[in-house]
Amino acid sequence: MPETFDLDLQSIQEARHLAMTSREAQRQWALADQATVDRVCAAMAEAAFAEAARLGQLAHEETGYGVPLHKRLKNEFASRQVWESIKDIKTVGVIGRDDRRKIIEIAWPVGVVAGLTPSTNPTSTAIYKVLISVKARNGIIIAPHPLAKQCTYEAIRIMAAAGEAAGMPPGLIGCMQHITLDGTQALMRHYAVSLILATGGGPMVKAAHSVGKPAIGVGPGNVPVYVDRSADVPKAAADIVNSKAFDCSVICATEQSVVADKPIAAQLRAEMEKHGATWVNAEQKAALEQALFFSDGSINPRSVGKTPQQLAQLAGITVPGTTRVLVADLEGVGKEHPLSREKLTTVLGFFVEDGWHAGCERCVQLLKFGGDGHSQVIHARDEEIIMAFGLEKPAFRIIVNSWGTMGAIGASTGVAPAMTLAPGGLGGAISSDNITATHLLNTKRLAYELLPPPALARTPAPDVTGHAAPALPEDDAALEEIVRRVLARLNMEK
Repeated sequence: MPETFDLDLQSIQEARHLAMTSREAQRQWALADQATVDRVCAAMAEAAFAEAARLGQLAHEETGYGVPLHKRLKNEFASRQVWESIKDIKTVGVIGRDDRRKIIEIAWPVGVVAGLTPSTNPTSTAIYKVLISVKARNGIIIAPHPLAKQCTYEAIRIMAAAGEAAGMPPGLIGCMQHITLDGTQALMRHYAVSLILATGGGPMVKAAHSVGKPAIGVGPGNVPVYVDRSADVPKAAADIVNSKAFDCSVICATEQSVVADKPIAAQLRAEMEKHGATWVNAEQKAALEQALFFSDGSINPRSVGKTPQQLAQLAGITVPGTTRVLVADLEGVGKEHPLSREKLTTVLGFFVEDGWHAGCERCVQLLKFGGDGHSQVIHARDEEIIMAFGLEKPAFRIIVNSWGTMGAIGASTGVAPAMTLAPGGLGGAISSDNITATHLLNTKRLAYELLPPPALARTPAPDVTGHAAPALPEDDAALEEIVRRVLARLNMEK
């Protein structure tokens, strides 16, 4: 008990120290010019990119999740591709001008950001959050997941060294090493912290939204993928299996359940099997349900980010060594169908529906069962059906004919490259965007007079007796005369 108590005190003290240090550095950084900001961010991005493979290996070794090679790719995405997407954004001085409305927009930083990062994508999320924060002239303190504190700290150490060598004030970015719940809460509540950027599990995100400060958080991603009869079925099958197998399905936008149009369902299954999908029988399905989830529906951490072979060992079943994802036929959505939930591992649900209207309804059910506002994937060549999904689905990222993983984060589509995918009001967030530097930037506006106020606005208000109040003095001389008379009267009354 004393050791836990001491760790809590260490964590709280560390949070306070890092927040204060970052605030002092951010006050200097707020005065940096655009060239300095961009030089520092470019240096940090390049340093993180150069260490992407090592950081990916560290993340895998520390957490036991995913595939080191895939984690390297995510680190490369979070450094180089994220930087490329924001490097030309102006974040210093005048950033906009509207001559017709006589408005001049001026960039202003938020302050110090508390960045909460997950165990599933620890280093890539930290890299990305540092870049978008510093680009907007903010400081940032990362609070890593306890299962990933060493690899996350190493990522921040690398970036801090590169940034400071390029002209960044020391202490602008930092990472907690002593991680406890009390310490993370102390960081979020500290007066020097202006905004919370939270990526992780539902309870952590709810905690971020409950501290009484501006917070940008994400929700769960129970992502359905609909495959229409008009789809390029072989491509759809390959995309689904590759996306689900990528880093053992720890990206929140990974496909969770396939909804297959009935006429192509058998072909889709056969094509998926060619790419390494293995269907489980009823007994194996029941064993997986027990292995993946606790009785209250929460995810068993031991199942997260695991290969099918590791899951088979956990569940006490046998699967072929060539299996890349496990697939279970499902007949419904809800608590009585555990595999219709979000599964942060290599297991897919599989539904068959006749026609896109029925497929649409099934996708809506899946989104509402733990994925509201997040993401949806559709494979189709009928543009009317694609548009119908875009118009009707309660998801803010509709990925068309691409991987859910790569598409939603902006690696294979044109949405903003990001590792924090906000689910909008449907998912309890303030934004529905892929979060980037512009979300961590405030804007001041110089607003010049376009029209004189109406004449009636100059009418004096009536006084308490109902008479019109006296008009204000016309000039400074008249005002000074009134002041002189009042002072003279006060002197006479003394």
